[in-house]
Amino acid sequence: MPSPVIWRPDEDFLRNSNVARFMRRHGIKDYQELLEWSVADVPRFWRLILEDMGVEWYRPYDEVLDLSRGFEWAKWFVGGEINIVHNCIDRHLRDGKGGRTALVWEGDGGEVRRFTYAELSAEVSRLAGAMRGMGMRPGEAAGIFMPMLPETVFAFFACLKIGAAVIPIFSGFGPEAVAERLAHAEARLVFTADGGMRRGKETPVKPLLDTALGLGTKVERVVVLRRTATDVPMKAGRDVAWEEFTAGQPSEAPTERLPAEARSMIVYTSGTTGKPKGTLHTHAGCLATVAKELRYCIDLREGDTVFWVTDIGWMMGPWEMIGVQFGGGTYLIYEGAPNWPGPDRLWKLVADHRVTQLGISPTAIRLLISAGEEWVRKHDLSSLRLLGSTGEPWDPASYMWYFEKVGGGRCPVMNISGGTELCGCLLQPYPVAGLTPCSLGGPALGVDADVFDEEGRPVRDQIGHLVCKQPVPSMTKGFLKEDERYLETYFSRWPGVWYHGDWAKRDAAGQWYLFGRSDDTINVAGKRVGPAEVEAELIKHPSVVEAAVIGAPHPIKGEGLACFVVLKEGTAPSDALREELKDQTVAYLGKSLRPDEVKFVRALPKTRSAKIVRGAIKKVYLGEDISRIDTSSLEAPEHLAAIREAI
Repeated sequence: MPSPVIWRPDEDFLRNSNVARFMRRHGIKDYQELLEWSVADVPRFWRLILEDMGVEWYRPYDEVLDLSRGFEWAKWFVGGEINIVHNCIDRHLRDGKGGRTALVWEGDGGEVRRFTYAELSAEVSRLAGAMRGMGMRPGEAAGIFMPMLPETVFAFFACLKIGAAVIPIFSGFGPEAVAERLAHAEARLVFTADGGMRRGKETPVKPLLDTALGLGTKVERVVVLRRTATDVPMKAGRDVAWEEFTAGQPSEAPTERLPAEARSMIVYTSGTTGKPKGTLHTHAGCLATVAKELRYCIDLREGDTVFWVTDIGWMMGPWEMIGVQFGGGTYLIYEGAPNWPGPDRLWKLVADHRVTQLGISPTAIRLLISAGEEWVRKHDLSSLRLLGSTGEPWDPASYMWYFEKVGGGRCPVMNISGGTELCGCLLQPYPVAGLTPCSLGGPALGVDADVFDEEGRPVRDQIGHLVCKQPVPSMTKGFLKEDERYLETYFSRWPGVWYHGDWAKRDAAGQWYLFGRSDDTINVAGKRVGPAEVEAELIKHPSVVEAAVIGAPHPIKGEGLACFVVLKEGTAPSDALREELKDQTVAYLGKSLRPDEVKFVRALPKTRSAKIVRGAIKKVYLGEDISRIDTSSLEAPEHLAAIREAI
């Protein structure tokens, strides 16, 4: 039985939303017709949507889509020349909008800084000039390892302005994870800060980067912003203070004309096996998808202020920055925790800055629910017009709390889902159609999504595999230096069809839902990590022979890390060793991905080809009867009992 509709669009959304206006312009009568029309002729759709948004080109493209090498290697906007920065900054100044507020920052301690488009442009230009002065050229890579600060935004757009590919890195990662990314992408330059502020305390950043660079990279220059009162070592010839780096640079600099498929970002994402994957995004593809999503799904309008609770190291950071600035809007970034110094910090931010669109993960909402709804009622949230969400599947109780207590039952929840490899979404609602609890609405415009059963047949009203049957401009252009791994990840299951790795369902009423990963990738509070990455760290410990890691249900984070470890003969299990192993994982992945449990076991269940069967381990962990688990492929089925004993 279909879920009840809890929200229907009012007259404002039906008449004044960007998607409603687009539908009227093209004679499209309803939401379902819009979805079908958007994938019936994909090149036509993208040509018309870019025209509607007003995307500007230095040189118009000759062809929207080139499929001569197949879906896997689709080329977009062939012959076109463009730059994200021209569309997100330069044209706004040209059109007399330089006085508009682009960016508002609030620090952990409550301090606020605001920047107009003109002020932001000047800061970006000074950095761009300095980067060119040190010899950075289009196509080279630069890393950003910083907390959420205004200068983080300046560095991001400065890289794009000169045609350098940005490597955004989560500031909570440990040194090895940072080094891995910088070395693999061959970054020449890194922007960082001495530290950050979190819950009233200084957190180190530059010292972690120093350790990472000592592990072997090609970084030649480190630009260091002073954020805290703590002095940090500065390596002569490599490290330079931010103000020294930009000294004497003019407040204007030319924006590089780039081919449509020039790289804009190299964003790393985790998988189930091996090292993190470097996803490759282009100026035209990234801009097309991100601008479309902020405009038509998030319904960015004149005078709006968007606040998506995120970090530069996750895709949603660049997504918010590019999408809002393309539309000439304002966005808020925040350095601290959503519940410090009080449980109402997030709601105070929304009220103080008159936020119109708030985006947050289910994990964060579950954390805030525990404080009680009275903290929400203390603040005037009437400025909110629309709520957003991404990162993981919702549970109905948390979703309804967000919808009713935060949005007052009047704001639709734009629950969106895609991934780093898409720099955008496969599924997202639009504010012209009704919503049910936890729904993602349907496919994003221009996205030919479907749900397949195990045989690759479309299914309705049952859980299956989320796929995409036609290319999207923002899909990764392979993996950096790993084309075969890219093909194996997305196209080996069903040739010519993008296999996304999520369980999904489209119900009889046409609403779409997600049910987590269909591969082994673990989603901890919206941060995806491959079990192999965690296992590799555990095995580095001299006492460990083998390890298996699964995602376990967690009341706040959605999923947590549960680790099963086989110790070397003669090593006694202990609580002290358990904490040592957790600390070792933190050193690589950061505190946010600290394991919740470490269980010591005699042996791990494996197939006859020596593959650890994490799926079977998870079933035992979740309480399923061993007799009901298919053990036909296991070398020693009795090892499942060892897992049960450890639990």
